[in-house]
Order: sequence, then structure tokens, then C-alpha cells
Amino acid sequence: MNNGDVRLLSPLAYTTATSLLVIMAAACSPQRAGTSPSPVAETAIRVLMLTATAGFRHDSIPAARQVMSDLAAGGEFRVSATEDLTAISASVLSAYDVVFFALTSGELPFTDDQKTALVNFVRSGGGFIGAHSATDTLYEWPEYGVLVGAYFKEHPWTQQGTVVVEDSSHPAAQGLGDRFSILEEFYTFRDNPRPHVQVLLRLDAASVGSAGDYPLAWAHSYGNGRVYYNALGHFAETWRDQRFQRQISGGLRWAAKHI
Repeated sequence: MNNGDVRLLSPLAYTTATSLLVIMAAACSPQRAGTSPSPVAETAIRVLMLTATAGFRHDSIPAARQVMSDLAAGGEFRVSATEDLTAISASVLSAYDVVFFALTSGELPFTDDQKTALVNFVRSGGGFIGAHSATDTLYEWPEYGVLVGAYFKEHPWTQQGTVVVEDSSHPAAQGLGDRFSILEEFYTFRDNPRPHVQVLLRLDAASVGSAGDYPLAWAHSYGNGRVYYNALGHFAETWRDQRFQRQISGGLRWAAKHI
């Protein structure tokens, strides 16, 4: 990617050279004089994507960033991808519609002010989505577990499995059929989130030689905000799968209240 392909949003102008901050949107191309701004660009969903890790680091992080850049190139999303934890602040978050914890892990060293900023952002109407190990993050901050919906327990199965679509009417689960097969690292959680969330996808336990209820994707409200989580995304191939991209795109639209 050359410099002409990158534009930094002013709220993150302070980001250090070691942070990755890529903005891909319809507005990335210089606007011709005398023309009106693109309606798509004006209504683009502004996404702050955090891929910082303090625990296990997934090899699929570069693919996740690239896929989000590719999705944003269509103009519907304006994505800032960073590993700079200082981006989680009240002043920065005010410039975004959705915060996306993508493959984060471990006890990220947020200050109390940063934790308050994230909680207040969502409670006041902002969106939050998480992918895969976003539930393997911030165990020592219980409110984060409430926000994301559950904490990761283990991944007993890394294999081809069948995912059952429970609610195909939700924007993050449309166009997937009744079920689909995928090679993934399938998560289980410390507590089943079903009583507190709207489950969208679950693992067909029989497809991995097991039994039980294993939600894989869900949505719920948090104050005035919306939260979407998807446990898939371990492999780069998952991120490149158009079915998964459809789920993430729908989750972003829903969390941003564009649907």
C-alpha cells in the first residue's frame, strides 16, 4: 500500500508510528472541485477497529485488517484499524459509530478512565462488535464480560463443523441459509450467554461429535447501544469467506443503527 492509499482521521492524528491506522472509504479519493460529496461517504459507518493483544496473538489479524479495508473501499464503512490503546478515550470515541474488538486478547492495560469511556460510549448509543477472541479479553474487568456477553472458556474442537442459523431475520445472519459448514476453532464459554442475549448462530454439537448448547454469535442491547459478537474468525480463511464478511458487515450496520 502506498501513501496515496492511506488517509488518517484527525481524531487519531496522535497515533504512534508503531500503530497501524488505515482509513479506507469512498472519501479516500480526492474530490473533484465543484462536485457534491458522495451520499455514501456522508453516511459511511465510522468504525474504530482495535486488534491489540496482551495474550494469544492470532495469525489471522493481518487478514482481518485487510478484509475490513476491502469492505470499507466500497464506501459503506470508514475503518480506522489500530493497536494503540490510547484510541479508547472519550474524545476519540466520539468520532465513531462502532468500536470493533477484532481478535483482541488478554488483560489489555486500559486505565479506569478508558474503561469508563468505552462503557459510556456504548450505553449512550454507540455500537460495539467483537470477533473471536474478543471474549478472551479483559477477564479482570467484569463489566466487559457483561458488555461483550460472555467470556471464553475453551476451544475443544478445531475442525470442520456445522453452524446452525437460529435467527435469519437479523442483519448479521441473513443470506446464510438454515446452516452452513466451516473449518473453525469453535469456542465454548464460561457461562452460556443465551439467557441474556439474542442468539443468532450456534454450533451443531453433533457435527463435532458432542452434545449441548453452544452459541456462536449473538446480539443484545447495552444501555442505549447495541452489541454484536461472533465467535468465528480464528483462521485467515474465515475472514476471507464471504459468508463471514456478510455477518460482520451486517453486525456493523445493526450496531451502528443503520438498519
